[in-house]
Amino acid sequence: MHDQPDQLEPETLMREISDLEGRIGELRQAAGVPEPDLRATLDAALVELELALTVLRTMGGEQTGGQGGSAAAENERRVLRTVFQDAPVPLFLLDRTTSVRRVNRQAAVLLGTSSGYVSGKQFTAFCDMATRAAVRSQLAAVVRTGRRRRVNVRFLGRDHPVDAVVTLARVWIRGEPDPMVVVAAGPTTTPTDDKAHDRAARHQARTERGGPGDDEAVATIVHRMDVLATASELLLDEPVFNETVAVRRCARLLAAELADWAFIDLTGPNGGPGGGAQGGIHAAGAAPELRRQVVMGPEDEHSVEAARMLEEVEPAHGTLPHTVFVTRQSALRPHVEDLDVLGVCPDGQPVCGKIGVTSVLSVPIEDGDRAIGTITLAASGEYGPFDLMDLGVVQRLGRYLALVIRAARLYRRRAEVADTLQAGLLPKRLPEIPGVRVAAKYLTSTHGSDVGGDFYDVFRTESGWGLVLGDVCGKGEDAAAVTATARHCVRLASRWKACPGDVLGIVNEALLDEDRFVTAVMAGLTPETERIIVSLGTAGHPPAIVVRADGVIRSASRGGVPLGLFEDFEAGLDAIDLTVGDTLVLHSDGVLEACDMTRQEFGQQRLLEALAAHAGHTPEDMLAGVERALLDYCDGDLRDDVSMLALRVEPPTLG
Repeated sequence: MHDQPDQLEPETLMREISDLEGRIGELRQAAGVPEPDLRATLDAALVELELALTVLRTMGGEQTGGQGGSAAAENERRVLRTVFQDAPVPLFLLDRTTSVRRVNRQAAVLLGTSSGYVSGKQFTAFCDMATRAAVRSQLAAVVRTGRRRRVNVRFLGRDHPVDAVVTLARVWIRGEPDPMVVVAAGPTTTPTDDKAHDRAARHQARTERGGPGDDEAVATIVHRMDVLATASELLLDEPVFNETVAVRRCARLLAAELADWAFIDLTGPNGGPGGGAQGGIHAAGAAPELRRQVVMGPEDEHSVEAARMLEEVEPAHGTLPHTVFVTRQSALRPHVEDLDVLGVCPDGQPVCGKIGVTSVLSVPIEDGDRAIGTITLAASGEYGPFDLMDLGVVQRLGRYLALVIRAARLYRRRAEVADTLQAGLLPKRLPEIPGVRVAAKYLTSTHGSDVGGDFYDVFRTESGWGLVLGDVCGKGEDAAAVTATARHCVRLASRWKACPGDVLGIVNEALLDEDRFVTAVMAGLTPETERIIVSLGTAGHPPAIVVRADGVIRSASRGGVPLGLFEDFEAGLDAIDLTVGDTLVLHSDGVLEACDMTRQEFGQQRLLEALAAHAGHTPEDMLAGVERALLDYCDGDLRDDVSMLALRVEPPTLG
């Protein structure tokens, strides 16, 4: 081992410049990762400036130095190996590209892995993402200048991060064409900052499910079993399987219990590599498209924004999720070296760099016949890198999810048939009414694939126009028959009855022989100059809502009993005047009874708030706003059909 002056022949100079450009790009990215170490990044940037100055000053310098004989070189290597392995501190030997050539026993213990696993990988793959670029720059400076440096490093240990101060020293080894770097780690500690305490508490909660004093390995196994049990309960706790709900629940559980980030990508119902001699690999141009379905991550503001952006980043060809999907082979990357492994963001930054990922695993979602997607987990290494136990748990969960998705897609095909039948029970388009604007919204329940019982209609009456919205008890073909009867009976009775109460009375008589009852609300519209008089009739249905032009909201009177129950029927009646800008809203009880994960209903108050938030918008936008609020509240899990009608009085037109 000996020292040697710098070599700056033309090809060496071009290599130095290329490496410098790459490291500068990494420093820019490092400044944007979560929890960046800006001081370390600044120090590294100054080092790069110093390095560039040194290169400029020594351009054209002559190459000096020499090499000893082969026997002397072999003896030197033998002595180096002996001293290296017996050193009482962790030592890493790196080549000029910072790839690990050798580590001693102490270094392997520090990382909680084997020497063979570390060798050949980039040294920075075992460092915290926030300081990787800075460490790489400091290593480059040592190689170039020969001056020793001390650097703060956070190693990604097996169970938790380890903070250390390392000394970097350049060495020349006979027989090696380029200089190498010895990295010696000083006294090490676990992180002690507040965020580290929070991470440690979360780690303890995840691993000590077995109780105080239990062996950590046993507690970890118990925790993994607990995750699988919870997943089974979440995925199967549905009377009818729903793909969207299942995927989101699965991603949320994994991001909370096993990783920092969870990605789920799926293909269409008929896509996915199948079995056979090719092992699921498609010919060129035949591979199905894999689409990103959901991204779940931490709940801080930066991560929520990143998750929205990552949901738009498709799993492109060559990324780990796409490769796992095509080959149907799970993949484990305990220490990420290639930051492009999860793809590239629209701004050109690698996904791993954007969210600070240092460990990744990905498994196929297989339904037995074909791969229909992938589950990919990513972590920052705060709990140690992913291991084979994590991979096994996620593989099992991938099979669970595949079975749910396959069942959901079968139900979906049945639902498409039901939707076709349902469409025949609703108006194909709403009529144009002079002086008003009308919009409608119908959402099918995610529970079941039968025809729903909701209906609405807009039609001419004896004195103007009529609106009706109703809900038949139950679902299926029998309910559809009652729905058709109720809807067309309202239209027919309105030809010779002006009062909504009288119309509903006729419908009640027609439904007395049916086995199902119907709730309904009807509005009769009588246009006058710059206003519309609305007569309301209610039969056990949620009351109509009026949103005034100034944003004030009121509910009409309740009353009446459902149709088809009693011969002695009397509707609840009310009358309202609508002027320019006022909106009348009719809705089914599916809006009010939509539930969140705790089974708490959406309710009247949230509906009024959603309408108030869109009071100045068009009727279409108003109903779309209610739809978004409703689906966000119940996470897309509607337990009943939802129907809504909105009528807005428009300003008079000239001419």
